[in-house]
Amino acid sequence: MLQKTTTDSESTHGPAQRLAGLIDAFAPADSDPPRTLWPFILWSVRGAWPVLLLAALISAIVGSTEVISALLLGLVVDAVVESDPGTFFAEHLGLMVLFVLFFVVLRPISFGLSSAANSIVVMPNVYVLVQSRLNRWTLGQPVTFFDNDFAGRIAQKQVQTARALTDVSNEVINTLAFALASILGSVILLLTIDARIALALAVWLVGYLALIRYFLPQVRARSGARAGARAQVSGQVVDTITNIKTVKLFAHSEFEDRAALNAMGVFRDRAVEFGEVQVWFRFWLMAVAGLLPVLLIGGTVWLWTLGAASAGNIAAAGAVAIRIAQMTGWVSFVLMAIYSNIGEIEDGMKTLTPRPTLQDAPGSVALGRVQGEVRFEDVDFAYGRQTGGVSGLNLSITPGEKIGIVGASGAGKSTLLALLLRLYDVEGGRITIDGHDIRGVTQESLRRNIAMVTQETAMFNRSAYANIAYGRPDATRAEVEAAAQAAEAHEFILELEDHQGRKGYDAHLGERGVRLSGGQRQRIALARAFLKNAPILVLDEATSALDSEVEAAVQDALEPLMEGKTVLAIAHRLSTIARLDRIIVLDDGQIIEHGAHDELLAREGVYARFWARQSGGFLGCDETEEA
Repeated sequence: MLQKTTTDSESTHGPAQRLAGLIDAFAPADSDPPRTLWPFILWSVRGAWPVLLLAALISAIVGSTEVISALLLGLVVDAVVESDPGTFFAEHLGLMVLFVLFFVVLRPISFGLSSAANSIVVMPNVYVLVQSRLNRWTLGQPVTFFDNDFAGRIAQKQVQTARALTDVSNEVINTLAFALASILGSVILLLTIDARIALALAVWLVGYLALIRYFLPQVRARSGARAGARAQVSGQVVDTITNIKTVKLFAHSEFEDRAALNAMGVFRDRAVEFGEVQVWFRFWLMAVAGLLPVLLIGGTVWLWTLGAASAGNIAAAGAVAIRIAQMTGWVSFVLMAIYSNIGEIEDGMKTLTPRPTLQDAPGSVALGRVQGEVRFEDVDFAYGRQTGGVSGLNLSITPGEKIGIVGASGAGKSTLLALLLRLYDVEGGRITIDGHDIRGVTQESLRRNIAMVTQETAMFNRSAYANIAYGRPDATRAEVEAAAQAAEAHEFILELEDHQGRKGYDAHLGERGVRLSGGQRQRIALARAFLKNAPILVLDEATSALDSEVEAAVQDALEPLMEGKTVLAIAHRLSTIARLDRIIVLDDGQIIEHGAHDELLAREGVYARFWARQSGGFLGCDETEEA
């Protein structure tokens, strides 16, 4: 469960913060996100509805003030026409006081309340509420979800969907509720003049809505296509920037530029298509809007010629007609924005709401700290294909036993570790830890019991301290520094300085640890594993990026880390696993040899051949590298 962080602004408890607190912007969703539009929108803002409806009511009250303005204008005009100039204020003092109070006091207060509801309560909270729920859901996706998409595109979809849904909420409250109240009030006002004038407004409104119904589905569809093209541009650019060193090393700046321009070209085409429908929509709406003053003012003047309407009625009908005609342009922009945003919401919803393919089973239990007995029982897994992965694999590891894993590329080494971490579910057989089938325990509790250091170490663009403390966030600074010292990382960390002048443990490491060498990144990762102190330790080429001297020091440091822990270690350099309790050799997803280092050498099999080639100095041989 993610917890809300208390900020400095919250701690002041000022009036704006208390008002903003009407919506809990960090409230978790109580169900999975729906995959259809309106249920998804309801899910996104669930819990905030009472406040949103109150904000819409305030906006409707503000909209009704426009009609009251026209009514007061008509009353003043009638009073002026019927009164003597010398006695006007004496005879109509109450009316003029009401006129002043309405425009100077009541109208500004109503607009101020509506603005506060919109700017302080709705917009800041809805955006955070939607994005926090989408982000929380995305974090629950399996690694395959992220493997199959651009990281930048996924992030863009979160931001796009939260922003679009916030804009829809804001515009529905701030514009549609306002406009609806204005129109309903106008109908009532015109009914007091003559039902035929109100009927003219109703007929015009039907034509206006028909025009909207024709155009807005096109706006929605083309907006969704534009949003998808925009996200593809973001994904392409982020992918290039993330791999900028490779781009430079292969001198492919022009190639990447063309790829980005192709994506931008598609976006431009979609944007032009959206602009085309936008132009026609605006043209026809303004043409229809031009008919309204003709109908209402002309009709009221006609009634005046028949003695059925007063000059004040003409002024009131004119004020209503001009205000609604002006509002038509405003509302048309807003409706295009709403449908454009709905298209973006649908586009983001398709990307972000798939059900995770790997979930905790109903009734899953949380593992406590385990002893570390691991068993693979007739395990089959081939990534959904016919070949690859592991097949019929059986392996028993006792608590505290240290296992080395050797095999050619594609033999199943990394697959075996990924299955243990339950990054994928086995397709046959089962894996147990301390007798618990790992499919019956929560993924979080399983992974809390396993510390892993990989060849391609993951670094956050945060401080060195934060990257190490990620292994155990509640660790003290002394414990973090002790872990760094054990991993031979303390000395180089003290020499770090980032572009903002932060030094030592406070220096940020750059995206993916770009400011560090490969060996430095692995030592940070080792320090993180030291700090986590999990009962099961997984090492996937954990020292491959270290030079011989540092590797020897880290190997010595690993001895106390591995003490009392179950260890599974993949290594190409066989010297790093020769001292382990047992070594297994994988080939084509099956164990073909296992035993201690000396036993395997005596058999003169595959392992012995790997060892002979490495000890003989043929370190560049493909077979040795794949071992």
